[in-house]
Formats: sequence, structure tokens, C-alpha cells
Amino acid sequence: MTFEEASQSYEEWLSHHTVLLKDDLVLKHKLFSDNSFIFFRATFYRWVQLWKEFCPELNAMPVVLAVGDLHLENFGTWRDIEGRLIWGINDFDEAYPLPFTNDLLRLCVSAYLAIDEHGLKISYKDTCTAIVKGYYDGLTKGGKPFVLEEENFFLRKIAVRKLKEPSKFWDKLEELDDISKIISKNIIKDILYSLPKGVVEYRISHRVSGLGSLGHQRYVVMGHWHGGYVGREAKAIIPSACAWANGKKTVKHVYYAEIVEKAVRCPDPYLQLKGNWLLRRKSPSCSRVELADFPKKRDEKKLLYAMGFETANIHLGSSLPQIKKVIAVLNELPMDFLHPYAIKMLKQVKKDWKASMKE
Repeated sequence: MTFEEASQSYEEWLSHHTVLLKDDLVLKHKLFSDNSFIFFRATFYRWVQLWKEFCPELNAMPVVLAVGDLHLENFGTWRDIEGRLIWGINDFDEAYPLPFTNDLLRLCVSAYLAIDEHGLKISYKDTCTAIVKGYYDGLTKGGKPFVLEEENFFLRKIAVRKLKEPSKFWDKLEELDDISKIISKNIIKDILYSLPKGVVEYRISHRVSGLGSLGHQRYVVMGHWHGGYVGREAKAIIPSACAWANGKKTVKHVYYAEIVEKAVRCPDPYLQLKGNWLLRRKSPSCSRVELADFPKKRDEKKLLYAMGFETANIHLGSSLPQIKKVIAVLNELPMDFLHPYAIKMLKQVKKDWKASMKE
């Protein structure tokens, strides 16, 4: 199946599981041409097809409840119930039972792309080693959330860059068109449900964001509450693209809530699933960390190690027998064992990216 055929098939499958926004889908395809990293982020459905074909050995590895669409920009911050700033994986739209190697390999390939296109200053092999070492240590130590208070100052430096000018965050949301009067009343009810009582002068807008989920319904509400802005986002939740790749025509089960609840994690108290919607708080301290947010002076190995460790935090939500199997496998492999597979997948991603620009 060519990339074009895969895209058409997947979007047809999607249309049976959610309302697709055609203008956003058109934008998504236009963004493909920007660079291969953006293309990679936006096409997890294609990854699921290709890695089965090109990495059969990795597909035979022990299965865990995995993130699925893991990459360098699938990390962010939020506040826990005590108000502490937490860093970690913050998007589980594609969560699904997969070999543990899927998440690690995809994270490695995303880093390789960032090395090629975004100036990540580290070698391919060192990247792979740092991620797998962090993952192995996370599993064997039982995991530990990344609380950005007394520890993890290097991650806090990355996170606080967005906290310095909160007005810019709210100004950007205020620029969006208010669609409160034309949006479905049922959607309004679900979104307002998550706001604190007493919010006034609220406005609801359609938010164009993300890449993999671009084309799905996504709305943001902001309003005034006790002297400042508060915000919430509602995003339509659909089954993982893995179900499509496995030939399942109609799927209802979504693993989002399960993977978050079982992981070693300081949860976001405002993250909740209500019907077909994922509701979460929007604020300068609750957002995705992009490559552009990384400080110029940083320790690449330390950052990638932390990402590997956080991946282990998520996988530790799987059964203990499965985790023991994963550790046993890793005990027999070098820390850079994923490198040749990452190179193979890197070539396939770039091949598809170039093909997408000819369409």
C-alpha cells in the first residue's frame, strides 16, 4: 500500500468514528511538506503499517499498554492536585497494547529527525543509548514521576520558558473566533461542565492544533474567574490508528483513561473523559513542550534519558509478568540495539515524506 492509499484508507476509517473537519485535514496535508519531522508527527497511522513490515523482530517483543504515537514533542507540563509542576508524556490519543519496542523506536526516530532538521546535538547511537538506558533504569527502579520542584532543575528550565509571559498565551487564545452562538449546545454543555462555577464572559473557539489529531474536533473555552483567565480544552477522542492497521472496521474501545490511571504518574486532576470528549485544563503551565522551547544550552543525553525513563513510567502500568519479560529481554541486549532499526525506519519515513510532496 502506498502512502497515498494508506492516507485515504485511514481517513475513510476515521470518518466512521468521528466528525472530520475537512479544512483542517487539508491544512494537515499541506503541513506535510514543511519538514519530515512534522510529517512524522502527523502520520502515526503509516508508522503502524511500516514498522510491522520492516521491524518484524521488534514486533515479536513483549506487549505492554503503550503510548503508540511517542515522539520528542509528546512531552509537556501540568499541575498536579497539590499545584506542583509536573513534566511527562501528555498525549495518549493513540494508546494501545503494543510491543514495548514501538514507543522506544518511535522516540528514537523522532530524535534522529530532530538531529537532522532541528539541530539536536548528539549522535544517533548516543541518542538510542540514552533513551534505552533511561527506560531500563525506569523499569528496574519501579519508576518515578518528574516533579519539577526540589529536583529535575534541567527540565524546569525548559518548562518555565513558557511561564514567563502568560499574557501571550491568553492573547493567542483570545485571537480565535468566538463560536459560542453557532456551536452545538451538547458540546457547550460538555465543555462548560469542566469549568469552575462562577466563570463569566466565557467564549468558545475552534482551535487548530496538533498534527496527528488535526482534522478532529477540538474546542477551547476561556473566561474570567476571580480576577484572571481560566481555560479548558475539549478534544474528540477516537480509537487508536492501531485498530485501523489491524483491520478492525468498527472500534469503540479507547485506552486513554486506562493508560493514564495505571501509569506511575502524578495525574492532572483536570484531565477527564466525558463521553467522546477529552477535557483538560488550558493554561501556560499545562501545555506541550515543543522543540522550539528547548533552551540553547542543554544536556541532550540527560533530556533523552529522562524521556526514556518517563516512557518506563507509562509502561509500568502494564502487568508485572509483562514488565519482567521486558526486563529479561533488555538484559540480553546492548543499550543501542534499536539503532539499526531506527535507521531503517528513518529511511522509510523520509521516503514517504518525499512521496507525499509529489501528490
